Amino acid sequence: MPAPHTPQDLLTRTALTVFRLNGQFLTVSEELAKPAGLTAAWWQVLGAVLRDPLPVAGIARTMGITRQSVQRVADLLVREGLAEYAPNPAHRRAKLLRPTAEGRAAVAHIDPGHARLAARLADALGETEFAETARVLERLATVLDDVVDADARCVNGQ
Repeated sequence: MPAPHTPQDLLTRTALTVFRLNGQFLTVSEELAKPAGLTAAWWQVLGAVLRDPLPVAGIARTMGITRQSVQRVADLLVREGLAEYAPNPAHRRAKLLRPTAEGRAAVAHIDPGHARLAARLADALGETEFAETARVLERLATVLDDVVDADARCVNGQ
């Protein structure tokens, strides 16, 4: 009979699997983005502002990456004409990033390949399991944020 899994074992397995998935998603994203003239990082930042413009710090929080790395990518996107900075009514200095028509067209160019990959994954996993996978990962991200925030408050004596 196999030994029970401790919480630490489960955390290790989860983290290693997420790291592997991250590598797999980055590789696939680079391939999907390349024909549109984008990189995975450019697509990630443009994707974060397709619905609503956001400041760089907001994009970083949404994507779970550093503000500095988002700033570098945002500046490149603006220089390439794929995005632009707009005034932010909520904050005078933190401009909003929004895609240009050219940026939207580049992301739209990725949609067919993205849709094919999504359909293949749904076929392989089954739509119910695919939806459950997304739900569990979203829940894990939320709970991890809460736990890390609570730990930080404990460390800082709050």
